[in-house]
Amino acid sequence: MRLIQHFIDGSPFEGAPSRTGDVFDPSIGKVQARVTLGDSALVDRAVASAKAAQPAWAALNPQRRARVMFRFKELIEAHMDELAEMLSREHGKVIADSKGDIQRGLEVVEFVCGIPHLLKGEYTEGAGPGIDVYSMRQPIGIAAGITPFNFPAMIPLWMCAPALASGNAFIIKPSERDPSVPVRLAELALEAGLPKGVLNVVHGDKVVVDAILDHPDVKAVSFVGSSDIAQYVYGRGAAAGKRMQCMGGAKNHAIVMADADMDQAVADIIGAAYGSAGERCMALPVVTPVGEETAERLRAKLISAIADLRVGVATDPDAHYGPVVSAQHKARVENYIQMAVDEGAELVVDGRGLSLQGYEEGYFLGPTLLDRVTPGMRSYQEEIFGPVLQILRASTFEEAVSYPSQHQYGNGVALFTRNGDFARKFASEVEVGMIGINVPIPVPVAYHSFGGWKRSGFGDLNQYGMDGIRFYTRTKTVTQRWPSGGAVLDQSFVIPTMR
Repeated sequence: MRLIQHFIDGSPFEGAPSRTGDVFDPSIGKVQARVTLGDSALVDRAVASAKAAQPAWAALNPQRRARVMFRFKELIEAHMDELAEMLSREHGKVIADSKGDIQRGLEVVEFVCGIPHLLKGEYTEGAGPGIDVYSMRQPIGIAAGITPFNFPAMIPLWMCAPALASGNAFIIKPSERDPSVPVRLAELALEAGLPKGVLNVVHGDKVVVDAILDHPDVKAVSFVGSSDIAQYVYGRGAAAGKRMQCMGGAKNHAIVMADADMDQAVADIIGAAYGSAGERCMALPVVTPVGEETAERLRAKLISAIADLRVGVATDPDAHYGPVVSAQHKARVENYIQMAVDEGAELVVDGRGLSLQGYEEGYFLGPTLLDRVTPGMRSYQEEIFGPVLQILRASTFEEAVSYPSQHQYGNGVALFTRNGDFARKFASEVEVGMIGINVPIPVPVAYHSFGGWKRSGFGDLNQYGMDGIRFYTRTKTVTQRWPSGGAVLDQSFVIPTMR
C-alpha cells in the first residue's frame, strides 16, 4: 500500500514509521494509503533543515525570491489537473471544487509575486536636525503552518506563500486525512527554485503539533481548525513566546430581507450551504429570513432547489458535492441532525440514509433542511460542518442582525437586500469579521485579508494580504545622524526630542 512520507530537506523522508495513519477514499469508504506520523525528533530534523537553509534564502534579494514564486505559480497551474485529482481522491470534494480550492491558494501566490513592493519600508528625511529615520521589514526566521483537512491546497498556500516570499523557511503540518497535496506542492516549490530545506512537510497528530509549538527555533505558527483546538494552539504557542495566528470554527448566517432578489438569494445560499458537503468554515449553515412572508417564500424555494441537487463521487462532473471526509464525521453530522429534531426543530428535508449504487460504503449525506430553529438550541450554537441548513426566523432587521452578532463565532455573514440603507447599517453594526452584501461566501480577495472575530479567530493579524506580510516579518526602525564638519554636539541627559 502507498506510504505518504514526510518531505524534509528537499526529498521524501520516511524516518522510523513506528506509527502510521490511514488515508481513506471517502467515496468508497476504504483505505487507499497510509501516512507516516512523526514525533518530536522528526520536528527537530525539519527545523534543523530549515534553520540551515533560511539565512541564504533571506539574503537573496526580494526580486529573485519573487522569480521563484512566479515559477511556483506557473507550475501549480501546469499541474492543476493532477493536484485536483489527488485532492478529490483524499478529501472527497468534486473535481471542480478541488480546482477552486487550488485556485484560491494560487491567488495568494500571485499576490506575493509582488514581494519587492510589499517589503518596502518607510523613510523620513530631516525628522530632526540632521536626523533621518527609516524602517525595514525583515523575516522572522522559521514559521510553521498547521492546516485542516477541508482545504488541503488553499490554506497551506495561504500560509507558506507570504512566509516564503518574505524570506522565511516554513514547515507545513497538514491534516493526516488528506496529506498528499501539501507534499506535492513542496515538490513543485523545489522545482521552481526554492532551496532545499526552505519548505518542509511533516505529518503527525498532537505529538507533532506540540513539538512545533514548543520548539524554540519556530518563531511563528499559523493554524486553522476547530475553535477549541485553535484556542489550545494559540495559548500554548503564545506561552512559548511565539507569534500566533489561529483561525477557528464558524456558524455563518445569511440574512434575507423581504426586498431581496429571492431567486438569486436561494441560488447563492444553496451553493454556500451545501457546496463541498458543507465542510467549509465560510459555508452558510444558517439562513435568517426577516418576516413570516419572507420565510415562507424562502422555504418553498429552498425545498425546490434542494430537490435538484445531485450528490455524487468526486469524479462525477454532474455532482454538486461529494461525500464528507470520514465515517466518524458522517456520524457526527447525523447526530447533530437528530439533536436538532430532539430540540424541537422541524425536519423539512432529511439527508440521512443516502446511498449511491456501487458506492454504498462511501460517506455520503444528502442535503438536510431544518426550520423553526431557535437561538437556544445546541445544534444552532455549535458548528455542524456538514450539508445541513438551518432556518432561524426573525421578525425584524434588528433581531436578524443580533443573531450573528451574539453568536460565539464571528467568521462570516451575508445580507441579501436591494436596500442600501440596510446594507450600510448592517456592515457597520454586525459583530462579524467578514461581510457579504449579496455575496454568499465573502472570502476576501488575496490582496485584502481573511480573519474572523470572537471564537473564530485568535491573534491580532489575519491570513494573507498585508496582514500576512506583517505576520511573517519584523519591523526594524533606524534613526541615523551624520554630523557635519566633525562638530561635537552638546551632551544631553533628557530624552531625545525632535524640537
